[in-house]
Amino acid sequence: MTLRIADRVVVFDYGEVISLEPSAADRDALVAIAGVDGAAFWPSYWRHRDGLDRGTVSVPQYWRLIAADVGAEWSASTVQRLWARDFTSWISVEPGTIDLIAELHAGGTRVALLSNAGFDFAGPFRFSPMAEFFERMFVSAEMDNIKPDPAIYLEVADGLGITPAQMVFIDNKKINTDAAAELGATVHHYVHVAGLRQFLTALAN
Repeated sequence: MTLRIADRVVVFDYGEVISLEPSAADRDALVAIAGVDGAAFWPSYWRHRDGLDRGTVSVPQYWRLIAADVGAEWSASTVQRLWARDFTSWISVEPGTIDLIAELHAGGTRVALLSNAGFDFAGPFRFSPMAEFFERMFVSAEMDNIKPDPAIYLEVADGLGITPAQMVFIDNKKINTDAAAELGATVHHYVHVAGLRQFLTALAN
């Protein structure tokens, strides 16, 4: 099966669009490794995430910031375990989205990725099996910026040689799709695969 959307580039978010949301078991395992109460851990985890995704905070610094917030003293091996468990919780797969991306590629549609993610995701994205379907993969840490800053969408459009109006942007966060829409992009606020397929099929007709 193929999907062809001519004269546009379909730009996908990664987290909770291509990947699944980390499971309750993933979250529980991370808190167990941290050895602290989840009520203290999770606010700190998210508080420092933007710095990680912007590339202004390194992976080791990120975990040190959380440790300082929660009053923990983690060994080097614990930090490595925290990183590994967190990383693998995001390297999950929504099969329906991957298959749609493959169908777009098979139809000759240009496809790109724009993810708010740290440097540690750049290599795995680009060397994963799905990478063969993507013309470009834009990782926020490498861009010193994050969605929903309008500048990041303009940088992506420039890198792809298109105008924002030629971009089709898909993200699970409405604040991100709204920002792209303000620039003239056609957007889809992702909720589930069925809705995404309906949206892409309508564009292909």
